[in-house]
Amino acid sequence: MSKILIIALGLLFVALAQARERLVITIGGSDKVVYLPAKLAEQLGLFRAADIDVELRSESAGVEARDALLSGAVDGVVGFYDHTIALQAKGKLVQSVVQFAVSTGEALVVGARSAHAVRSVAALKGRTVGVTGLGASTSFLTQYLALAHGLGRNDVTLVPVGAGDRFIAALRAGRIDAGMTTEPTVSRLLKSAEARILVDLRTPQDTMAALGGLYPSACLYMRNAWVERNRQKVQRVVSALVGALAYIQQHDAEEVARVMPAEYDAGDRELYVKAIAAAKPMFTPDGRMPGSGPATVLKVMSAIDRNVQYMDVDLAKTYTLQFVDAVAEPKSR
Repeated sequence: MSKILIIALGLLFVALAQARERLVITIGGSDKVVYLPAKLAEQLGLFRAADIDVELRSESAGVEARDALLSGAVDGVVGFYDHTIALQAKGKLVQSVVQFAVSTGEALVVGARSAHAVRSVAALKGRTVGVTGLGASTSFLTQYLALAHGLGRNDVTLVPVGAGDRFIAALRAGRIDAGMTTEPTVSRLLKSAEARILVDLRTPQDTMAALGGLYPSACLYMRNAWVERNRQKVQRVVSALVGALAYIQQHDAEEVARVMPAEYDAGDRELYVKAIAAAKPMFTPDGRMPGSGPATVLKVMSAIDRNVQYMDVDLAKTYTLQFVDAVAEPKSR
């Protein structure tokens, strides 16, 4: 075999090895504070340190990110855990491989022009309520809160308006009376007095008060079968994301914000730092799923999704601890 051929084969093997270690993840809005660990891991170089090439993409809503996974366009989704239950009820198995948050990081807000008449969730009857997308986690939670406060399924009209500037524009224009949105959008609206909170789900304490338990939300979820075929890839990306979660715990909000892209603060650095500081309690320190969390999410989904109501959902197939456990193992030796 000639030296040139040997070199060519060697380069081919290297290229194939590099291709095997590439992974594409889409996020249901990369600038949302609840999804912060994913972009933080990239900014800190933690994916590279874990020897994994990760491409992060962003969609305007979690439902769009979910659809990208189901179509095979991406390998994983940084989105809400509740999609794993909704999808299993439709015969599709996906699982959380690392859990970011134990509360939603969201709030149901009412616009200032409607606030005088809408002082409770029940008062939303006949109103238009904005969500990031139909079939998104914001719509799941809005529907559940409406039912929990005595409203019928058709008493509230849900309108997909996205998040961030698009959500704020819809509220300002009067296209929606209220809506479910995330940080830093909530804080921006409160600061400008354009909205007030009807139901706060941003902190673990608020979530437990409103939903009766912790509500594991942001996570990295992937198709179960794909995970089994690509365990090394999954382990590397989970290790990087657990590192990002540890960074959030070990550094103050100002240090975290400094690492993030400048445009994520939407022109108000001080507000963004405060939003991160307020959100820190919702992030897990190690990527583990809270033991009581899946049952709370199943309760919510069973109330609003007929597929879940009539399906015997196996929660053990909606998440796994094996990869986060493997990250912790070397430290305990």
